[in-house]
Amino acid sequence: MYSPLTQGIYAGLGAAVGLGLAAGGCAYAAYWPGSRIFGRALVAPRRPGELALTFDDGPNPAFTPRLLEVLANHDVRGTFFMLGSHAEAEPELVRRIVAAGHVIGNHSWSHPNLALAPTQRLHDELTRTKETLEQIAGVPVRFFRPPFGARRPGVMKAARRLGLVPVLWNAMTSDWKEPSTELIVKRLEHSIDRLERWGWAANIVLHDGSNVDQSAFRGPSVEAAGRLVMRYKDTHRFVTLDAWG
Repeated sequence: MYSPLTQGIYAGLGAAVGLGLAAGGCAYAAYWPGSRIFGRALVAPRRPGELALTFDDGPNPAFTPRLLEVLANHDVRGTFFMLGSHAEAEPELVRRIVAAGHVIGNHSWSHPNLALAPTQRLHDELTRTKETLEQIAGVPVRFFRPPFGARRPGVMKAARRLGLVPVLWNAMTSDWKEPSTELIVKRLEHSIDRLERWGWAANIVLHDGSNVDQSAFRGPSVEAAGRLVMRYKDTHRFVTLDAWG
């Protein structure tokens, strides 16, 4: 039999382990794209051969127009998850994106971590962005991607109350800080090819903008988008998210 001191040590260790597991579980639920613990989200269907190019944190007055030219040259359309504050500053660019046949989505107003945001701020971030985008573009906004993928039950409920489909991803690399187009493309090709072997479509994230600097340098991301289109356009079908949900 253990002494009271030993029992106390083991109890403390057990509590610490339990807290660590609980914290890990909460982090998984809040941030991991594949988690469904806090509610369902659109990722990708079992349609190998279909690719959705999605772009976060724009519109970017310096690089979104270049990206639009790349996509237009290949007759490919994508889904742009916009920050409301950036859209308000670039209404003509928003309208240009919609006129080109791309889908626009809600990425919050200012890119906070919504898993930690107060309820009122969460509501304001989503509502203000949806209303601003719809007023500028003149089309309904149906999709919402939480910044950082961060969510809690209230985030998912707030989105659905606004008629927004929460969207995550299954193919992403750190293109927002990676200066090498080669590495961005290589990592995404690895994800896309693996998903296809497993029988899944690919929901690909690249960044045409930044929550820190609206005109941030996004040359490698734009070039990577073009390289991916060239790599897959003859063997795969590029879709916008409204083809999936």
